[in-house]
Formats: sequence, C-alpha cells, structure tokens
Amino acid sequence: MTLEELRQQIDQIDLKLVELLNERAKIVVEVGKLKSTNKGPIYAPDREKAVLDKICKANKGPLPDRTLMAIYRELMSGSFALEKPLRIAYLGPEGSYSHLAAVGKFGASVEYEPVTDIRGVFEEVAREHADFGIVPIENSVGGGVIDTLDAMLETDLSICAEINQQIHHNLLANCPMEAIERVYSKPEVFAQCQRWLSETNLVGKTIAVASTSKAAEMAHKEENTAAIGSTLAAELYALKIVCDNIEDNPNNVTRFFVIGREANKPTGDDKTSLVFTTKDEPGALVTVLDALRDKGVNMSFIESRPSKKRNWEYYFFVDVVSHRTDPKFIEAVEEARRSCLRLNILGSYPRATDALLSF
Repeated sequence: MTLEELRQQIDQIDLKLVELLNERAKIVVEVGKLKSTNKGPIYAPDREKAVLDKICKANKGPLPDRTLMAIYRELMSGSFALEKPLRIAYLGPEGSYSHLAAVGKFGASVEYEPVTDIRGVFEEVAREHADFGIVPIENSVGGGVIDTLDAMLETDLSICAEINQQIHHNLLANCPMEAIERVYSKPEVFAQCQRWLSETNLVGKTIAVASTSKAAEMAHKEENTAAIGSTLAAELYALKIVCDNIEDNPNNVTRFFVIGREANKPTGDDKTSLVFTTKDEPGALVTVLDALRDKGVNMSFIESRPSKKRNWEYYFFVDVVSHRTDPKFIEAVEEARRSCLRLNILGSYPRATDALLSF
C-alpha cells in the first residue's frame, strides 16, 4: 500500500472520530442539564477515575495508556466547558509549576485564575469565586509545603483529588549560555539544581525571586539573563530552552491537592487525609497510629506542624489508603479520637498513580 493510500485511510478514520466525538458531546450536554436540575457537581473525581481506568483496561495498543489518558483529559476538559465553564484557582503567576499541574489535570478548556499565595487559593474557592483550587502539598525532594499545611488547619473545604506532577527544571534564556550574566529562580529550585549550577559555573550568578514565572518574566525583559523554570514558562514568556532537565534528582515529583466544596464517592482505590492533635499524655501519638494499624489502615504520609496556640503543641497531618466511608477507617478514627484533642477529616479522593509528565 502506498503512502497516499495509508494517509487516505487515516483521513477517513479522523472523519469518523470527529463524528463520534460530537455524538459524545451531545450526550454530555444532556448530562449537564440533568446535573443542573439535580444540582450535581460538574467535575466528579470518582467518575473521572472510572472513565480513565475503563479506557486503559480496554486499550490493546499500540498507543500507550499515557497517550490515551492525555487525550481523554482534554476530552473531559471540553466536556466541562459544554456543561458549565469551570474556574480553577492556582498558585501563580502563569507558567508556575502549579499552573503546569492544573493544566495537566483539567486541560485547556477551563478558565484558570492565578493567585498570589496559597491562602488566597483557599479563599477563592471558599468564596465560590473558583470551583476548585490547586495547591502543592509535598515535594519528593523538599518535603511538606508549610503554607498549604497551615491553610488546611483553617478551612472547611475538602480535598477532592491529588496530582503527582513530575518536575523538570530547565535553563531558559534568549542568549547563549556563555553570555549569561545572571540566573533567576526560586531558592528551592536553585537547591534542586545545585550540582548542575556548580558544574556550569553559574552558581555564583544566581538571584532568588518569588517564583519561577517571575524569573521567566525577568529573563524575557533583561539582556544576558536566564531563568530556571518549566517548559510552560518558556512558552508563555517567549524564551528558548538552553538546557533541559537540569535538576540533580531526576525523580523530582511534587504532589498537589485539588480542593473543592464537595465530598467524593468511593472508587475502591482512595486515600483520605486527616489532621489531629493529641492529648498531652505519654504515648498519645503512638496510640493514634496504632489505631490505624490495628484496623489495617495503611498510612502513606505524616507531617507535623506547631499549633501556634500553645507552646510545644503540634498538629499531625496524615494520609491513609482508605475512604472515609470504609468501615475499618471509621472504626480506626473512633478509636483514635480517644487520644486526640481534635481530629478532622480533610477529604477522601481517588489515589493518583503515575506522575503527570512536564510538557
């Protein structure tokens, strides 16, 4: 078969795909009407997981699952726009890694709102100025994100999804490397690229700024200037990628929470986040953790923060592999409460598996 004949076959399949996608879209519109009547949520993480799991299970190749998932995420993004335009608040400015995670999760067809700080993301969702918010919770290299942990103590919002975003740092500039006189980025980013900066003799030219997006903006405006940031920042600020993947640790992943106002249904593969502070008595923390263990509830994350109300009093943030409606989890929490001054469930959500790739 000739190249032209093969291309004609592809063209015919493309026409069928367009027809089928629009048939699907018409049904989505009807779903949106029902949701509006019943006041149901437009974005349902449990439904999202069910669709993606079903697609991957049905996939026989040669397309990898990751490719199909990316296609369907954009398809879902377009579906949201047909039902009701979603507004997503994230830690800005544009081109930040939070922006990258948000686009990877919700696609190109929703509205994005950059917010200046993490607490502001919570406020935008709480005031219903945004439907959902994206906040970083921990990095595989740097650990827990303090501002998010502190904000979780004071909110009535729920965690409704998590995102594992692969982080790749890139040197962005519009000049050759040998002409670079200064390099802008966040202190945390410099720390994650320390070896590469030393090897390239750029370590003495680093200048810390508030965000990787601000760094990219300054590199765009100033001559002989570079930034370390994402490929999205390079695209938004018209910079060239001089060197890519310059992070010292290639397994650099940041976990983000999607925060919203609705609780999730169980999917069978969920996590639940909770926060507690223990009574001032010997072994109280061990008793709480033992309550989870004894009921077979697996803990996947723990972080502590000072309460700021009393000296030497701490809050503990814990993630477990379970759903808040699971009987074993309910029993474990009831047992744990006996040793706690306060215990709040922050939300149950589908467990993220593979990290979203940077783009």
